[in-house]
Amino acid sequence: MKFTRRTIIAAAAAGTFAMMAPGMSTAFAAEKTDITIAVGGKSLYYYLPLTIAEQLGYFKDEGLNVKIVDFQGGSRALQAVVGGSADVVSGAFEHTISMQAKKQAMTAFVLQGRAPQLAMVVSTKKMPNYKQLSDLKGKKIGVTAPGSSSQMVANYILAKGGLGPKDVAFIGVGSSSGAVAALRSGQIDALINLDPVVTLLTRNGDAKVVADTRKVAESESFFGGTLPAGCLYAPTSFVEKNPKAVQALTNAIVRADEWLSKATPEDVAKVVPESYLMGNRDVYLAGFEGNREALSPDGKFPEGCANISLNALKTVNDKIDPAKIDLSKVYTNKFVEEALKKYPAK
Repeated sequence: MKFTRRTIIAAAAAGTFAMMAPGMSTAFAAEKTDITIAVGGKSLYYYLPLTIAEQLGYFKDEGLNVKIVDFQGGSRALQAVVGGSADVVSGAFEHTISMQAKKQAMTAFVLQGRAPQLAMVVSTKKMPNYKQLSDLKGKKIGVTAPGSSSQMVANYILAKGGLGPKDVAFIGVGSSSGAVAALRSGQIDALINLDPVVTLLTRNGDAKVVADTRKVAESESFFGGTLPAGCLYAPTSFVEKNPKAVQALTNAIVRADEWLSKATPEDVAKVVPESYLMGNRDVYLAGFEGNREALSPDGKFPEGCANISLNALKTVNDKIDPAKIDLSKVYTNKFVEEALKKYPAK
């Protein structure tokens, strides 16, 4: 056989292709390989699987070039997708329901959190004699933003104390240093927020926890079952047009979910960017341990979770008519089921 320069190059290329990682075959199958994901508060534990998938190269393993754009809040991340500057949102599950009510179909396709990871705390300075939830009547409660998931969860918690949304004043304070400053300065009496904010305030004695949805059992007692939290979702049209790309994204997040289910706090601290530690490694480690069980172990949406989310959403959005919502279309497990075949839970 005569070996020409062309046949040698072809053989070399074939050999290189054969040696590629198994996941890389997706690069030649996905309809879209350059994907932008919008997220509101990337450093939060709420979105930790997204960061793990990015930092450990899971998106690249699936043949994707993923760009993650961080916004101030989940609503702005959603606006980026609606406006066309991003393809996918890493955000709260209930947005898929609220957007369907607005005639803009969204589909969630892989779960990152199986509990809201929000904790309500009261200021030890402003409310030193706090005893029960009803003591919050007439008080100022900080939420990440008006109408946000934090306010939705707060409504459910307050209901346990016989209080309604109009019995308190909700004030938007964000989910980072602004929230910490608002409670420490006395601008608010109580706060519902995420970690590391909660752990930072309680460790320093500025606040004490009075309700905690970082604990799955406590969260389910409030909502009557699993309230899905962080997930990847996208316009239904994007999911339908790019099923292989969506599958690749799902594969990466499922791997991240599984990695986190086994990782130690020290493992996580080594992987995340230094800025996530907020200058206090011990607080970050403690915060992860406190949120670990609220993260999804496998990416699957539990049966009935959409109905629980709808019931919770109605507490902050009375314009939603449940009769006009088709919950079967706001999420799908089909991509996760395929991902678990490729990366079975061990």
